Amino acid sequence: MNARKITLIGFAAAVCLFFYLGMNAYQKREQAAQDLQVKAQQARLVRMHSPVFGPQDAPVTIVEFFDPACETCRAFYPFVKHLMAQYPDDVRLVIRYAPFHRGSDQVVKLLESARSQGKYQTVLEAVLAAQPAWADHGQPDTETAFKVAQQAGLDLVKARQEIAQPGMQALLQQDIDDLTALQVTKTPTFFVNGRSLPSFGPDQLAALVAEEVAKVRK
Repeated sequence: MNARKITLIGFAAAVCLFFYLGMNAYQKREQAAQDLQVKAQQARLVRMHSPVFGPQDAPVTIVEFFDPACETCRAFYPFVKHLMAQYPDDVRLVIRYAPFHRGSDQVVKLLESARSQGKYQTVLEAVLAAQPAWADHGQPDTETAFKVAQQAGLDLVKARQEIAQPGMQALLQQDIDDLTALQVTKTPTFFVNGRSLPSFGPDQLAALVAEEVAKVRK
């Protein structure tokens, strides 16, 4: 290998390293800014209307900003469910809606109607399982999601009536206002007792939950 090639390889490696360090620093700055925003507006993390899984008085709260059309949310669902099963008395999950994808707002309202009928988890899991059939980001087929919910036991006639109520839109708008104020820009976004993940991934979420559980068990 001649000196010129070695120089070019070295230059390329230096550029890659510079880019990596720059991105890492940028992500840390963004996370720090978001953490400050969350700290200043803790009341926006959890609302009285928010769906909750697990004990209401659990000392550790995972807040997930969630879009039913988000493939990554779908992939994370069984992991989060398993994580909660590890700490049945210590952890609760609070769902906040982030309808970033087209049609998601209607499916969020469908889920809320299922909650009023006592079928939230059943319908949620059915809708997530069928997500590839309805959640096309360009042309979503939300009617398929409604049919899937009906097959899961939802009273669809009643659901359509509830979805048309002004209160349903007000509930959704509150979540949108909160995610905007907290600078949430993607789904899923997780906070554990108000702390954001140091970087995105299931291992990072598990580690942060374990850390918060260890604090309350001391």
